[in-house]
Amino acid sequence: KDVQIALRVPAGVDSDTQLRSTGNGDAGVHGGETGDLYVHIEVKPHDIFTRDGMDLHCTMPVAFMEAALGGEMTVPTLEGPTKLKLPTGTQSNTIFRVRGKGMPSLKGSRRGDLMVEVQVETPTRLSSGQEKALKAFCAELKDSNQPEVADFRKRAARYLK
Repeated sequence: KDVQIALRVPAGVDSDTQLRSTGNGDAGVHGGETGDLYVHIEVKPHDIFTRDGMDLHCTMPVAFMEAALGGEMTVPTLEGPTKLKLPTGTQSNTIFRVRGKGMPSLKGSRRGDLMVEVQVETPTRLSSGQEKALKAFCAELKDSNQPEVADFRKRAARYLK
């Protein structure tokens, strides 16, 4: 027969955690006491966050102009949205730490952090007007606007001849 047992799963529990429900196991031998039920936890993957201990990780796409000009972006957390300041000139793979927005500790009141990795999205399928505006913008760029590109070209110059 099916038996249902209510089991409190504490916040912050992770895969491979074992929970014990006292007295809810099999009946003891020869009328002995009922044993304990052990439940092994397996946490399903999340569609936005990955977990590293108490820290959560999330990769967020950011529009090219938003990354270039900076500003404030809304970041998802388990408790709802929060704001994150995006500095001017933010590059892909930059990771921002949002303190206290990760998983709660099983032992205490401390919380992990949320690590937000930014992926700058380059615009695609540009109209002719957008292409023209982007070319005009590029014509105004100097090496100081793209130091990594300039540095690489300098180091690789002898291989590009």
